[in-house]
Amino acid sequence: MEILNLVKAIILGLVEGLTEFAPVSSTGHLIIVDDLWLHSKDFLREEVANSFFIVVQLGSILAVVVVFFNRFLDLLGLKPKSYKIDEKSTGHLNLAHIIVGLLPAAILGLLFKDFIDKYLFDSKYVIYSLIAGAILMIFADKIGSNRNRLVETVDQITYRQAFYIGLFQCLSLWPGFSRSGATISGGVLLGLSHRAASDFTFIMAVPIMAGANFISLLDNWKYFTPDVLPFFIVGFLSSFIFALVCIRFFLKLINKIKLRPFAIYRIVLAIILIILLY
Repeated sequence: MEILNLVKAIILGLVEGLTEFAPVSSTGHLIIVDDLWLHSKDFLREEVANSFFIVVQLGSILAVVVVFFNRFLDLLGLKPKSYKIDEKSTGHLNLAHIIVGLLPAAILGLLFKDFIDKYLFDSKYVIYSLIAGAILMIFADKIGSNRNRLVETVDQITYRQAFYIGLFQCLSLWPGFSRSGATISGGVLLGLSHRAASDFTFIMAVPIMAGANFISLLDNWKYFTPDVLPFFIVGFLSSFIFALVCIRFFLKLINKIKLRPFAIYRIVLAIILIILLY
């Protein structure tokens, strides 16, 4: 494996790590960066390149597990009360909230997986989804700022809110829309604070992303050959490190900056891509 290719693995891992949990769409950025600049499919078979994208996503998933480690232990009943529950909370986030939130996207994802893989993984459709997601985020900030906050912490989320946030998550099946952008926007529209919506989004992302990637790994396991393993390992580590930094930074700032800056970034990026591509 050439050094230049390993550098490309670091860059792709960086892109995944910095964008997976910011509401800007990691899948969209990976497609754009690879299509317009790195061209990993020039030195990897297309199937191997697709397997690499699965691996770097696993790196960012691991970062979420590290950040919310005590929360996941609590959800699994392995370490109850491993962190302080906010005094404002009348309830407590449990595994049922996560399952309720996951069901809509899991069902639609299974039904439309082949269609999405065949038709929507294209820079043109990513541009459309970048703009659509930006509009939703601006709308959520506008509506959210005009209503009283009902849910300040993740432990106050009801099952109904979890389900409706799961419906918003279905929008992220469109590559480029952004899972966190869709679900945080949905949460804010439902009366959650930006931080509470973000916490629930990140926690909920782990099982659905891990499950989807596990299925994809089983389908693509034959492509994990010794000659490409260094590329995969470097990309995985790069994604994990940068995602770890990004998640902690994002959670500290989201209540202050809200979604509008990310929406503006998405629109600017879409305009740049339209100029470059057309």
